[in-house]
Amino acid sequence: MSERVVHILFLCTGNSARSIMAEVILNHLGGGRCTASSAGSHPKGTVHPLALETLQSMSLPVDGLRSKSWEEFARPDASPLDMIVTVCDDAAGEVCPIWPGQPMIAHWGVEDPAACQDTEDAQRQKFREVALILRRRIEQFLRMPLATLDRRMMQAALTHIGQE
Repeated sequence: MSERVVHILFLCTGNSARSIMAEVILNHLGGGRCTASSAGSHPKGTVHPLALETLQSMSLPVDGLRSKSWEEFARPDASPLDMIVTVCDDAAGEVCPIWPGQPMIAHWGVEDPAACQDTEDAQRQKFREVALILRRRIEQFLRMPLATLDRRMMQAALTHIGQE
């Protein structure tokens, strides 16, 4: 018997770097157990070039990525969500829409690599560091027995991952 696919939405303010990278990493590592999307409360409209470069350097696909508004996922006819994971402190503090499916919400805040105003090499390094933090958290999430955890245990585990 196959387990149900878990749908996760990664949120950030601009949806140009962190949430995009988390979406791609989870979709790549999830092995069909999870499907990830990403969105922003105030989307930039484009994916940051260094986010794309970082993902490509990790041999991850970047075709079709776009910066999206969270409104796409909050419409009454949108697919139900199981989990919302904010990856920036600003998005975590915003008043969110009512999400279909009554998803669990967790915060996995990471530094905004797009805010790095250093040399181009330092910016690349910052994007790489953030991508690796997200990958480590996603790998930890994927090691959880998703099919057998109850909602309370899952919420506690998601919160714990974001604190590491």
